[in-house]
This record gives sequence, C-alpha cells and structure tokens, in this order.
Amino acid sequence: MIKVVKFGGSSLASAEQFRKVADIIKSDSDRRFVVPSAPGKRFSDDTKVTDMLYECYRAASKGQEYAHLMEAIRKRYNEIITELGLEVSLDKEFEIIEACFVGKAGRDYAASRGEYLNGILLANYLGYEFIDAAEVVFFDDKGVFDAEKTNKVMSERLSGLSNAVIPGFYGSMPNDTIKTFSRGGSDITGSIVARAIKADLYENWTDASGVLVADPRIVHNPEVIHTITYKELRELAYMGFAVFHEDAIFPVRKEGIPINIRNTNHPEDAGTMIVESTSKKADYTVTGIAGKKGFTAVTIEKDMMNSEVGFCRKVLEVFEKCKISIEHMPSGVDTMSVIVQQAEFEAKEQEVLAGIHRNVSPDAIEIESDIALLAIVGRGMKSNRGTAGRIFSALAHAHINVKMIDQGSSELNIIVGVSEADFEKAIKAIYDIFVTVRL
Repeated sequence: MIKVVKFGGSSLASAEQFRKVADIIKSDSDRRFVVPSAPGKRFSDDTKVTDMLYECYRAASKGQEYAHLMEAIRKRYNEIITELGLEVSLDKEFEIIEACFVGKAGRDYAASRGEYLNGILLANYLGYEFIDAAEVVFFDDKGVFDAEKTNKVMSERLSGLSNAVIPGFYGSMPNDTIKTFSRGGSDITGSIVARAIKADLYENWTDASGVLVADPRIVHNPEVIHTITYKELRELAYMGFAVFHEDAIFPVRKEGIPINIRNTNHPEDAGTMIVESTSKKADYTVTGIAGKKGFTAVTIEKDMMNSEVGFCRKVLEVFEKCKISIEHMPSGVDTMSVIVQQAEFEAKEQEVLAGIHRNVSPDAIEIESDIALLAIVGRGMKSNRGTAGRIFSALAHAHINVKMIDQGSSELNIIVGVSEADFEKAIKAIYDIFVTVRL
C-alpha cells in the first residue's frame, strides 16, 4: 500500500509533537509521503506561526519596525531544531524571507513560509527528500488551481521516490509568485498528492479523533462518526463542519481514494473513514448534525402564483442582479421563501424589495431575520421511516418553533430553520432523539 499522511498545525507545534509525528510515520512503512502544516498553537494562549508571519509581513511591507516579530518566528523554529538535535540551519532561509517581506512579496508568500520551513525541518528529521510545493502545485494566471498540470508534474516528480515531504497550503503561479489555498488548505495539498501517486489511503492527522456527530461546543462529548461518505461530509461541511477542508474531497474523489481522519495525540483511535460509498450500516439514522446562524427569509405571497409561468425565475433574477447568493428556496402554492445570508441581504435590502415588486407584483413580502439553519444529514435516513417526524417531535418537545423545512431530493439531508435563540437547544434536541436515546 501507499499512504499519504498530512499533519495539521497542532500536530507539529513543538519538538514534542514532531516526535509523535515521526513515531506515527515510522510505525507504518506504507506512510511514504508527508504533507505538513505550519506550527500551530502549543497552548491555548499561544499564536499560530501563520498569524505571526502575517503580522510580521504587515509591519515589514509598511516600513514599520518588524525585527522583534521576525525574531519571534525564528525562535519558534530554532526551539524545534535545538530540542530535536537537528543539524540544520534556517538562517539563509530567514535572510531570503526578510528580504521578500521588505520587498512586498505578498501576503500569500508570507503565509506560505510557515509550511515551507516546517517541511524542511520535518524532512531533515525523518531523513526524507524535501520537495518545495511551489515546484509541483500550480495555479493559473488568475489564481485558479490548475488541477491537471499539477497532477501531471507531481506524478512525474514523485514517481520512483520512496519517501518525500511536500509542504501544504501553497503552490505557484506562472510568474513564479506564491499562491496559497484558503486557510486549512494543507488538507487540499494532501489530497492532491494522494491523487498524483494513486495512493491507497489518505490519512489526515489532527487533534481530533475523527469527525463528530455534532459540535462538541454544543453537545457534550458527542459520538465519533466511524464511516461517512463524501456526499454526507460535503453537506455537513457546507453547514460549518470544520474538521476537514471541504475542497480537499474533490481530488481524491476522482480516484476513489478513502480518507482517514486520525488523532496525532491518540494514534490508537481508529478515527473516521471518509469514503465514496459503503455497504456498512450507519451507527445511527443521522450521520451528523450541523448548523449556521445569520440567515434571513424573504417570503413572497401572491394568489395563483403556481399558475404564473416564470414567476420563480423573475424573483431569482432580482437576487442575481444584486449579487446575492441563495441558500434555500422552500415554497408553497401561493408563497415562495428565499433564504439568504443576512449580512449580504441587509446592504441591498430595499433594492431587492423594489426589484421583486417590479418583476412579479406580489400581494405581500415578509422579511424574517435572525434565522439559524440546521442540516440533519444521514445516508440511513432514506431507509428509515419517520425521520422527519422524529425531528419535529424532538423540536416540539423542546418548545422550539420551526421556521422552515427543506428536504433534498436525494433524501440525504433535511434542512430546518429555527430562531437563532433556539439554535443550540435545537441541535441538542435532535442529537438526543437520534443518538443519546440509542446509547
């Protein structure tokens, strides 16, 4: 087998964490290609190296005092070097970084140096070959990731290598400018490497023992999801699941490569397997529960709306012209609700209302803000009767009023709208009815 292993910032925050990572890698000879993040927080009040780099770059590029900021970053890496007894120096690298900061090389360049330097140290510690991601991960001149060029070049570069360390989070543009993915983008790099070498498994090591059924900040000690499909994870990630970067699914999905979310601090835990499809029965009817606050519902009422050809299109055209994305669109015979991000809508509220009046002459328009959306996701929902009934029963028992409901045609998810004030209570109620009752 060939495994690609990605380690998050908390997994590589200190020399002690480096040792744990090395033990994990060397305990399995199949773990041949490693993707590291920049050092994360060592303790709750600590600062991530990426944030330190952003602050240092801001000062240096504006001609302000930055020497103490650069020294703090240098100290973080030198502590790791000293404690691990590595015979490597980053002095020349820091000279280049400093010159590029003063020369205004860009925020993406600044942010990428955390992964770049950590990659050098980890490769040295493991005795693996170091490959700069800028040489194998490519974006086009508009900053859009070039998947096919990257896959071709990386496949050729890694073929024949027994082991390698490729830093996560960044690549390069045609003019050699450094370009980064969004925060958490090391997950994407790991997925890209896995696709390029046609890996059998992509292990993503973090500080959590897998994907949890619900947010642990809301539900005390929620259960771990043992197996979840790509589709289920996409639905949950859209609603705020943050264990794994949702864009990292696409490269491995093309090759049918499973992803295993593991805990660096508890390597004995099996974690969560993310797969394309599975015959395994889900532990619970519901795989996961997630949600977001900050939505507004715009409800348009008009008699005989259903007989008016093009009505929905004319309404949606107004939102499109105002450049407002639509999240959901539940409707009735004479009513149509459009759910949008509250922050986007508020700035163009009156423009939208005027546009709707011009386009469809509604009988009434009602606006309701401060709505939270909950996504109840599960492949087991299709084969279990009464799932929606159990959801509403749980919410009613908790004295929570349902503002809206929208079920996907795949029967994989049900979206429920509630007042923001009831958000946490609603998640707990749904978790209890589907999970706690089963335990």
